Order: sequence, then structure tokens, then C-alpha cells
Amino acid sequence: MVLIVPRCKVFHMLLQSARNLTHTLMLLFAASLLAACSTPGPTASQYPESRKIDSARNAPNSLGERAAAVAVGQIGVPYRYGGQSTNGFDCSGLVHYSYAKAGKSVPRTTAGLWRSMDPVPGSEIRVGDVLFFHIEGKMSHVGLYLGDGRFVHAPATGRSVSTESLSNEFYRQAFVRAGRP
Repeated sequence: MVLIVPRCKVFHMLLQSARNLTHTLMLLFAASLLAACSTPGPTASQYPESRKIDSARNAPNSLGERAAAVAVGQIGVPYRYGGQSTNGFDCSGLVHYSYAKAGKSVPRTTAGLWRSMDPVPGSEIRVGDVLFFHIEGKMSHVGLYLGDGRFVHAPATGRSVSTESLSNEFYRQAFVRAGRP
């Protein structure tokens, strides 16, 4: 026996099947998103560079701690000369952005930061202090101190915002001073 169905009816049946498939796929997608949201992601305390920042979680954070936390949140953002947004940062752009998000306006350039910061002796460096480095014959690089001898910075073209240790020979030799806004 052959079932004869008008073309319009066939089209309607195919359309209904497609709607059901689309609906099913949308439900599966939504379920996977909800499952991902219910899975706890990594916390800041799992990363050594944020241990110091996270230690006073319940206490009001200082300006420097807030700025450092903002900077840590930018890890992985690509370096971009002149960049000062989540599309890309250069070193002073990262400091400028981080302090602005923390609630304080600081100069945009490394030279401007140098002139505006109160010098901080090495023994008194705190989380969020700006670190200045003398690279390629001039004071030309900055980062934000994170505690435990680590800092966050936007290093160079082809790289991204990352953390580094002040005990790294290159940065240990290039370090000039710290400053506090």
C-alpha cells in the first residue's frame, strides 16, 4: 500500500521535524550551559600570584589590592603597544586601567607614573605598588606588585599579560624602585 500525501503536507511534516530538532538542540545547549555554571571554576586562591590578594577576602581591600586584583583579572589579554583596554594592554596601560577600575586615576605613561608616584623602599613594598624597571638603557617598564615577590605586567609584543617573579635574574637586575599612588 502506498501512502499519498500532498506536497504541502510533506513540507509541513518536515518543518515540524526541524522545529522539534531545533527545540531539542536548544534544550541540550541550555542544559550544558547550566551544568557548566554549576561546576565551580578555579578560584583566585588556586593561583600563587593572587594568594596575597585573596588573603584578606573579608576585610576591605586597599586601593592597591583592588588595582592588583583587576590586573590579575587581565592575565592572558594580549600585549598591544598603546593599549589600555581588555582588547590589549601595554605595561603602563595595564597599570592605568587597573587603578582606574579600582577607583583612582593615575598617569597613562611610564614616565608620568614615575613622576607621580611616591617612592617606596624595597622593604615596604605592598600589594598594588607600581614597580619600575630599567630596560634597554632606560626606565621603560612597569608592573603591579602582587606579594610574595611576584608582579603582574604586560611584557612585550607577541606575549600577553602575565605574572613574573622579582627573583628572575632579568627583572631583579632591571628593577629600579617601587612607587605608590
